[in-house]
Amino acid sequence: MLYFRHLLVNPRDRRVVIIESVLCPSHFRDTLTRVLFKHFEVPSVLFAPSHLMSLLTLGINSAMVLDCGYAESLVLPIYEGIPILSCWGSLPLGGKAIHKELEYQLLEQCTVDTGLAKGQSLPSVMGSVPEDIVEDIKVRTCFVSDLQRGLKIQAAKFNIDGSAERPSPPPDVDYPLDGEKILHVVGPIRDSVVEILFEQDNEETSVATLILDSLVQCPIDTRKQLAENLVVIGGTAMLPGFLHRLMAEIRYLVEKPKYKEALATKTFRIHTPPAKPNCVAWLGGAIFGALQDILGSRSVSKEYYSQTGRIPDWCCLNNPPLEMMFDVGKAPPPLMKRAFSTEK
Repeated sequence: MLYFRHLLVNPRDRRVVIIESVLCPSHFRDTLTRVLFKHFEVPSVLFAPSHLMSLLTLGINSAMVLDCGYAESLVLPIYEGIPILSCWGSLPLGGKAIHKELEYQLLEQCTVDTGLAKGQSLPSVMGSVPEDIVEDIKVRTCFVSDLQRGLKIQAAKFNIDGSAERPSPPPDVDYPLDGEKILHVVGPIRDSVVEILFEQDNEETSVATLILDSLVQCPIDTRKQLAENLVVIGGTAMLPGFLHRLMAEIRYLVEKPKYKEALATKTFRIHTPPAKPNCVAWLGGAIFGALQDILGSRSVSKEYYSQTGRIPDWCCLNNPPLEMMFDVGKAPPPLMKRAFSTEK
């Protein structure tokens, strides 16, 4: 359906570039590859990490890439086109965590106006809120506060003795559920649900510490260049105020003794890719797919897969040595040629 109804191309004439996460399960890659080669008979398949492909949109070789998506936030440093896999980090903080917190607060605090009565509690009208509605409420009404306001919201949330006061909330918002129901989203929910990304738990971890912890693990001669080249991708990064708050959190935390002694650099810069954060990796994959020479050397051909039955893991932008791709002592499978070669 994808090829013949939407793309209107023959799959046998098109190479496939798949942008994947570093945490992509192996069985998913194997199943998808088997379907593409056996069912669609594509000429070649390439699995490329989203963090590395994002750098192609900026034309840089080294950066600290943070992918703040739906299931988790994952950071991976890339130096001279090579991912430093020993320094990656991940936390279950993303769109899914925000949706869970937002649904809980909606059911706890919000009211609904119906055609029969006004001010009814949300649980009495609907037992749970569908995730697509929760996501739409998040996108339309929620935002990320600045650092000082965020610290006050966190202090009021975890206030034990009752001394901390919450800053004045934003105005309430009316959200239409359908033609007969209107949901009243109270102001404190709009700026508090996103604080889950920056609240430091007992282990003192957050989205900002994820970057700093990964930076500390990197070789000392690479830290300055990585700190000055931060790239943030993912749909969660599109929330209003997210990048400003992330940079403020990093500059606030880097002055603490935990990072002040380990990191000599105090300069951090975030790049602005030429696309929305949730499309940067796709754009990088499209650019990489247009590079026929590199794509041919990095792709796994149908002949190679038929002989070995496996997909090699990605390592870097450079061409892999033959002993990594093929068994030593055996004739290597045929390499891919250009899709539209002019050779006779």
